[in-house]
Amino acid sequence: MATTVTTRIEIEAPIALCFAMASDIGVHTRTVWRHTREKAVAGVTDGPIKGGETVTFEATHFGIRQRLTSLISEYDSPNRFVDETLKGAFKSLRHIHEFEQIGNITVMTDTLHFEAPFGLLGRIVEVLILKRYMRRFLEHRNKQLKKLILEKL
Repeated sequence: MATTVTTRIEIEAPIALCFAMASDIGVHTRTVWRHTREKAVAGVTDGPIKGGETVTFEATHFGIRQRLTSLISEYDSPNRFVDETLKGAFKSLRHIHEFEQIGNITVMTDTLHFEAPFGLLGRIVEVLILKRYMRRFLEHRNKQLKKLILEKL
């Protein structure tokens, strides 16, 4: 059974700009926690990523350097894109990025469904540690992304 984390942020910017920045690999690596030293090392490593394309990130989480390869499995600019993990530490990870324009505000919603490996032990880690960690990760990234978007205006 997967764990779900949902975050929302409002950005006073056009939906097309928010979508473009959120789907840009170079922007992604600038908006995550610095201590993870996250970088794109294979597939699309900079600029926009589109449907059917992959990216491999290398990052440090919980003191362990790891790689995660994701596929953009759905792409509907400027409304939605979905990335799904092909390889990495998670048994499964599906990240839905949705954008809605309401007046001059874009509402950006992230829904993350993930499942840790190792059965019951993994489920316990999801509930006790990973759910909070992943929420904080997304909230930090979204605040940094909003800041970069507003600087573009």
